[in-house]
Amino acid sequence: MSKEVKNIDLMIIGGGPAGLTAAIYAARAKLDMILLENAVVGGQVRTSYTIENYPGFKTIEGGKLADIMQEQAEELGAKIDEFDLVQSAKLTDEEKVIETDSYIYKPKAVIIATGAMPKKLPIPNEEKFSSKGVHYCAVCDGAMYGDKIIAVVGGGNSALEEALFLTKFASKVIMIRRFDYFKGEKATIDEVLNHPKIEVLFNWDLVDVEGETYLEKAIIKNTQTNEQKEIQIDAVFGYIGTEPKTDYFKEDINLTKGGYIIADESTRTNVKGVYAAGDVREKQFRQITTAVADGTIAALDAEKYIVEKRRDK
Repeated sequence: MSKEVKNIDLMIIGGGPAGLTAAIYAARAKLDMILLENAVVGGQVRTSYTIENYPGFKTIEGGKLADIMQEQAEELGAKIDEFDLVQSAKLTDEEKVIETDSYIYKPKAVIIATGAMPKKLPIPNEEKFSSKGVHYCAVCDGAMYGDKIIAVVGGGNSALEEALFLTKFASKVIMIRRFDYFKGEKATIDEVLNHPKIEVLFNWDLVDVEGETYLEKAIIKNTQTNEQKEIQIDAVFGYIGTEPKTDYFKEDINLTKGGYIIADESTRTNVKGVYAAGDVREKQFRQITTAVADGTIAALDAEKYIVEKRRDK
């Protein structure tokens, strides 16, 4: 059975802060639009336990902030579909075609806000112990390890914040850091270094993990002396960076070597009427506030583009 073809003004792919902000502006502009999200609306924000750097909120749970954004978009009339997954995309100056499980969409403009996913730990047994001791979301899986020993790999804000969150459950949190410094905010670094439940192993790297059915120990290596040893842990959470979700677009959209979409400060890509917003775009800083800014700019520029396309007809 052939799929129904839907001609719409705007398709937003991705429901994190960038996508939801774009949806708010598009809905206010009365555009015929839809937002598709193949995971959970809110993106990485929803997995953040506490957010303290978003204007207007001294502190707020990530899930609650995501709910507020989604509710605002939907109350304005934005259509959000979490269950119709994208199968393929063909994006050219002349035509945009997005095929999902249920429909074939032909939008005048597309905003790509698919974000990025955590990089997997580069260890031989990563797949063997995935969800059996190897994890990437403390909010999702931390509660499984009450009174256990948990390791955290990484040195940026995400690793620091998640280590602090995991102290709510773990008897001990061991931070494995391959360098002798952290890259996060000073206040967060100080909190980690002074926390009684956190032990920091500077100049150590994770080599592998082992166990029977579930993870039982980690093998770590000193980056200065090459000394190798085992430490007993029950779980390890990796925060070593992210990878953009751009597989559907690599044939048509210019990407960096790392897979991020190349777009200017107007969020325009190399294809007319296609924009990149949020963590998926190549840029210096990736924060909730910068994602929201991208979503705003992309939606406003897309509206102008769509109006011009209507006039051409």
